[in-house]
Amino acid sequence: MNEQFCMSDFQREKLLIRDYTAAFDASLHTDPEKTLLDYVTRDYCWRGVHPFYESEGAEAVVERFWNPLSTSIRHIQRREDIFFAGRNIYRDIQEVWTCSMGHFMGLFDKNWLDIPATRKVVFLPYAEFHRVEGEKIAETALFIDIIRVTQQAGLNPVPQQTAAPIVQPGPRTHDGICLDMSDPAESQKTLDLLDEMVSDLSELNVSGNDHCPPEFLARTWHEDMIWYGPAGIGTTYTIPRYQEQHQYPFRSSLTHKVFNGHVTRIAEGNYAGWFGWPNLYNVNKGGFLGLPGSDMRAEMRIVDIYRRNGDRLAENWVFIDLLHYCTQHGVDLLKNPDALQHAS
Repeated sequence: MNEQFCMSDFQREKLLIRDYTAAFDASLHTDPEKTLLDYVTRDYCWRGVHPFYESEGAEAVVERFWNPLSTSIRHIQRREDIFFAGRNIYRDIQEVWTCSMGHFMGLFDKNWLDIPATRKVVFLPYAEFHRVEGEKIAETALFIDIIRVTQQAGLNPVPQQTAAPIVQPGPRTHDGICLDMSDPAESQKTLDLLDEMVSDLSELNVSGNDHCPPEFLARTWHEDMIWYGPAGIGTTYTIPRYQEQHQYPFRSSLTHKVFNGHVTRIAEGNYAGWFGWPNLYNVNKGGFLGLPGSDMRAEMRIVDIYRRNGDRLAENWVFIDLLHYCTQHGVDLLKNPDALQHAS
């Protein structure tokens, strides 16, 4: 890794996004389009999960995503657990991204995406990346966990979930909101550790070893690591239980795994994050999520956000667009939430 990627304090970019977030959230139920227009570039690009995908321009984003969401879920609060910024390691230019993660909370008063309203409080997990260009936001990726909302509405679209269905907390250390300047050396340690972990995963993909021993993961992970997976997979704790409840089922059900890289990878202090479009290609030989086997090469769009503790990774929050993955296999869980009940 090149240390140039960590040598900025990113205070200007972070202040811009803090101002934008406060203004946008305050206007969400009144005129979010006007606020978004004030903060984004003319060629603003927005990426979202199924069924939203890609939009260009503030007007399209508000009409397609924000207005329907705020009409269905009233009095939305952003409950942020993590916020940091960093330079994209994949760009030699001065490309800075911010990362925010937490939950949108509100009252689920009207049906949304065919999910029945509950008139109760609902938590919608989110991870949001912004690319800052000058004094504007040029690009956004917003991953949300829609399956988590269906579960809160009493539906069970992924009956074979392998780990626990919980509302994920923020960092154990309660220091995820990085507003002050961070030590570049600590950011570099985080990037270097992630590089080692990615290299280990690539080694598994090449070797085809789907049942590596716990000691293999312990090279980069703490024994008491916690992996907060998306709804449909769930959350698991400690290396052995992570392997039992996610890694082994995931790796043995999916073959021909090819890492496709990331759009951005950033780190600040002990925190890091990335997303891909897509990150990974694989073939589901049968069993993953309860899907039947297929010869199709499908893509996965994934967010990973990490907390490093010393020389190992301690916590990992994961978003996977599982709805998009299922639609590639001919299963639309929004239109038919019972499709996987007897699929495999």
